[in-house]
Amino acid sequence: MRYQITHITEYNYERPVNACHNETHLIPRNFSRQDCLSYQVQINPIALDYRERTDFFGNNVAYFSIQQPHQTLTVTATSEVIVEAEKAQFDFNQDIGWESVYERLHAKDEQENLEARQYLLDSPLVVSTRELADYAKPSFAKGQPLLQSVHNLMERIHIDFTYDPHFTTVSTPLDEVLQHRRGVCQDFAHLAIGCLRAQGIPARYVSGYVETLPPPGQSRLIGADASHAWFSVYVHGVGWLDFDPTNNQMPMDRHITLAWGRDYSDVSPMKGVIFGGGKHDINVSVDVHNLDI
Repeated sequence: MRYQITHITEYNYERPVNACHNETHLIPRNFSRQDCLSYQVQINPIALDYRERTDFFGNNVAYFSIQQPHQTLTVTATSEVIVEAEKAQFDFNQDIGWESVYERLHAKDEQENLEARQYLLDSPLVVSTRELADYAKPSFAKGQPLLQSVHNLMERIHIDFTYDPHFTTVSTPLDEVLQHRRGVCQDFAHLAIGCLRAQGIPARYVSGYVETLPPPGQSRLIGADASHAWFSVYVHGVGWLDFDPTNNQMPMDRHITLAWGRDYSDVSPMKGVIFGGGKHDINVSVDVHNLDI
């Protein structure tokens, strides 16, 4: 699938901001199933200092600073991306048992294994707890194949938790999400990651977009899409496989990947420091346009 993505972020400040320094993860990654054909990051007011780099996880990062007073900041990221579905077919019943994952991961110090081990550790927003281990336990029966266990965990999160965009913020602790069984895609991804790490299984956070389709007979609403998040599990000898608990599916060619890391804090679409400004409002508009339709 070929997509054109437009992501607009607008900040409106109560008082003038004298200067700001910002970092964005708004440029899609290139990897085996995805090619970013073109991209552009437009900033208003114009940033006199703009740089791009690759972070520790291989994500594309754009840094910019504005050193003139302003009360509105608008960042418009546009890109064109080709996404392919996973070509390999996996038999969930013939996969290795989940208990063997940790042993195989540490059997050889291969580069891929070493890279995956970092996703076993606690991270700023995901700390493995007894409560997470207890929630995960029913999905990990003795001897059960790894992918079957992960798929079952994804299904349970989808069924047990209510999607509620008004319940959590980016700083809501994971234990509150688990207690109240409510949250958004970011929370569900964090929950699954915490459950998997508690079982000794490497898991990482993926940020991006998903193509949404309008109801039959209705036109697309431009700008009505949103950022999305899911998680990825490391399978020895296979690599990383994605799972989307919000939609209860394995992402294929309708999920566009921006970045991945240990949790949301590594890949937030935009973060920074401002001097002045007071209170502010933020408006985000996302449009994922399928160019093949």
